[in-house]
Amino acid sequence: MGKITGFMEIERQDPGAAEPGERIKHYREFTQDLSAESVSRQGARCMDCGIPFCQTGCPVNNIIPDWNDLVYRGQWREGLDKLHSTNNFPEFTGRICPAPCESACVLNINTAPVTIKNIEHTLVDRGWAEGWIKPQLPQRQTGKRVAVVGSGPAGLAAAQQLARSGHGVVLFEKNDRPGGLLRYGIPDFKLEKHHIDRRVEQMRAEGVEFRLGVHVGVDISAQQIKDEFDAVLLTGGSEYPRDLAIPGRELKGVHFAMEFLPQQNRRNAGDVVQQEILATGKHVVVIGGGDTGSDCVGTSLRQGALSVTQLEVMPRPPEQEDKPLVWPNYPLKFRTSSSQEEGCRRDWSVATQAFLGQGQVETIKAVRLEWKADDQGRMKPNEMAGSAFDIRADLVLLAMGYLHPVHTGLLEQLGVAKDARGNVQATVEHYQTSLAGVFAAGDMRRGQSLVVWAIREGRQAARAVDEFLMGYSDLPR
Repeated sequence: MGKITGFMEIERQDPGAAEPGERIKHYREFTQDLSAESVSRQGARCMDCGIPFCQTGCPVNNIIPDWNDLVYRGQWREGLDKLHSTNNFPEFTGRICPAPCESACVLNINTAPVTIKNIEHTLVDRGWAEGWIKPQLPQRQTGKRVAVVGSGPAGLAAAQQLARSGHGVVLFEKNDRPGGLLRYGIPDFKLEKHHIDRRVEQMRAEGVEFRLGVHVGVDISAQQIKDEFDAVLLTGGSEYPRDLAIPGRELKGVHFAMEFLPQQNRRNAGDVVQQEILATGKHVVVIGGGDTGSDCVGTSLRQGALSVTQLEVMPRPPEQEDKPLVWPNYPLKFRTSSSQEEGCRRDWSVATQAFLGQGQVETIKAVRLEWKADDQGRMKPNEMAGSAFDIRADLVLLAMGYLHPVHTGLLEQLGVAKDARGNVQATVEHYQTSLAGVFAAGDMRRGQSLVVWAIREGRQAARAVDEFLMGYSDLPR
């Protein structure tokens, strides 16, 4: 714990941020870090909970009270070791995780929770600045070889754990740079890519081989991978997007979010982008109210959109959750992202009926919905009579989530079993698919989820692979 009476004496203090009008002029991170002394004071707010719900609220089960206390006492390096014991990449989660740990904080019952996410982020950033983070070389080599297919957070975490256990790990990535959606999806203003690059260099020093620009199932067959390696771990993510099959879908200017967002990541990296999709000088409509939609908003504003409207089919959430009902679970409540703060019109309970235009989208035809419970108590939408309206749209970005992994290519060639939602079927006990020696983790197994869940699954799958190869494992779950 921190200071015994810290939670009563010290107010929550969040880091600052550059003003919206200033930060939309660039693609860099814009948060303004607190001083080390201020962060230590925030660590003092962590109290002596009988049950630290923050740990179970965190998918990787971070030992949060311990490193909060160490930061409060000025033992930063020991705190970093404790943090790394459960999380390979806290600089990722400390920036882009929605912090379910803070929702589960006991202080959150009746006051402001501990700034867990910011302490985590500051702790690991200091570790890099001080040179405390170094490659961890294995004590022995097992002679076993493992292929990890997909270099998103699940693949990176698994590959690092397996390499540290002494296995020969080759990480296959279809793109030209590693990172998955961390690299080509999440905007640089939320996660600058040098954070990925230095972890990749650490992993290379630990023995991980990266084969970039190799699309398994296209450039090389799944059977080649099976033949070459003792075990295969599938961590390719959930990339098949939910579409909107309505009249006018074929018009120019209607794109999936993941056709739009990676282009800006590439521009920021200095690449030349072909067949550019730009919001510059356009009225942009983003369909989908989640994180991906928010990323489209922030990117569009930075590109110089004339206006940005974000539509959500679900009703507007309540301003405040009913804490006695939902705590310690992550609550459904009204939130405004940093991108939405920058200048976005938001609308809820809206169904898009058609895209209109002459070859190029010009207008969206929409209608308002009323959500009511059916006989089984399930909420169902009903169109409100006389509520139809039009929205001007020169660019429409579909950000409605992802249904399942892409089935063609790798999964089709392997013939692995899938669950009812189309994800690769594997249990959280063993992570093994219907094929012996072939494992799956992350969004490819559990469906679209959070970076922190991907890291957890990658770590647990690494232990399962290690047990399969060696008969036992010293890796943590």
